[in-house]
Parts: sequence; structure tokens; C-alpha cells
Amino acid sequence: MSVEIAFIGGGNMTEAMGAALLRAQISLPENVRVSDIKAERRQYMAQKYGVKTTGNNREAINGADLVILATKPQDIDAVMAGLNGELRAEQLVLSIIAGVPIVKLERGLGHGRLVRVMPNTPAQVGQGMSVWTATPAVSAEQKALAASLLKAMGKEIMVGDEDIIDRATAVSGSGPAYLFLFVESLAGAAESLGFAPEVASELVMQTVLGASCFLAESGKTPAELRKMVTSPGGTTAAALAVFEKGQFAALVKDAVAAAYRRARELGK
Repeated sequence: MSVEIAFIGGGNMTEAMGAALLRAQISLPENVRVSDIKAERRQYMAQKYGVKTTGNNREAINGADLVILATKPQDIDAVMAGLNGELRAEQLVLSIIAGVPIVKLERGLGHGRLVRVMPNTPAQVGQGMSVWTATPAVSAEQKALAASLLKAMGKEIMVGDEDIIDRATAVSGSGPAYLFLFVESLAGAAESLGFAPEVASELVMQTVLGASCFLAESGKTPAELRKMVTSPGGTTAAALAVFEKGQFAALVKDAVAAAYRRARELGK
């Protein structure tokens, strides 16, 4: 049986989630509706995935088993006002909007069956990390549906404390951007040594990919692997000494703390 799903917002995460649920055959294209104010985005989603599209949120949720809120945080108040009183009691609403707490969603939508999720962008290639929680009104069957969708995008962890969602936003939600910045900086450093941009990019991307796979499969901690590849007095030790002098670990901690504070601010 194909699940009827409505997306409110047609951005990149909607595309990632939609592609994942279609791959996993959780739903069929004709049973997926995407609502977005931008006509070009609606056209893109319809042409690429064969899903139905609309510019009307109320039309999108009509008959849906699962409603996925994927708008920008600054747009959620207007979206909730338009949907308040329109949701059936048995419909499941899943929100991927950063920083918006369940209590705000409950009040704004006048609805109790809610799942809040923090996914991340690697979901677009089936390697995402999603942390989620659910209200008591969500049934076991609906939790299983949410878990199956998130597993189709990568890995998922269900938690009981909603504050963990904001903490996960600062770590796994924003984390890919931290890695992208490091890759960008390392590639720039490679170019400064005389490598052509395309060679620098290949060197860095394969190094990051290989190191990630090695870490995942080795059974060792990052600290153990770092020590294993660092010979006393060697080249790696010289580089790591510069990172330590610049207080790299403290800088990362401060950056994550800033992201967490911002996630909390967005929910107010």
C-alpha cells in the first residue's frame, strides 16, 4: 500500500526525502504532493519525479497520511496559520524545520500528532543522519512510518528529550558545512603548494572519503587513528602542532555552541 504524502515546501531537503521515499517504495509518485510558492520549483519536482504539485498548502494536505513541513523557519508562522483547523486528527505531521519546537507546532497547527526531525544534507545521497522525536499522540504504526522514511535517507536515532534535537542540529545538522569548509580550505592549501585546482580537489576529496571509510570500518576511535598515523617528529606531527597552536579543538567547540544557541533562538 502506497502512503499518501504531502510536502509543504519544495526545497533541497524535500527533494532528498522525496527521492528516498520513492526509491524505498514507501510511496508512489502519484501519491506524493509538493506545495511550493515558486512555480519553477513545482515544475522541476513534477518533471523530475512525476509527483503532483500545487501552490496551495490546504490542497496539498487533503487526504495525506503524512504531512511533511519543510519550509524555512521564518515562514512557519504563516504556514501554520493557513493549516490550523485543516488537519484531520489522525494525520501525522513531520517537521524538519530547524529550531521550531513541538509546542510551537502544536499551538500553531492546533494538532497533536507530531514528529520533529533534524536530518542533514547527505540524505540526498542516502547517507544522511536524522535525529527525531514524537509526541505521545503518535501511534506505533506512525512511528514505524517515520523511521522507515528516515532509514531510506541513511541512519536515524529516535530520542525522548526534544532538546537533543537542537543539539543534533548543531552537530549533525550543520556538521556537513563544517566538513565542506575544511575541504575547501585544504584544497586551497594544496593549490598554494602548486597543485592545479582539479588535482587539488581530487587529492582532498579522496583523502576525506578514504579517511571517513577507514574510520567507519576500522573499529578504532578518531584519537587512536590520529596517533597511529602521526610519527613523532614527522610531517603529520608538524601539521597537527599548528592546529593545536591555533586551538582547533576549542574553535570547533565554540562553533558548535554558536550553532546550538542559534537553533534555540529560532524556536522562540
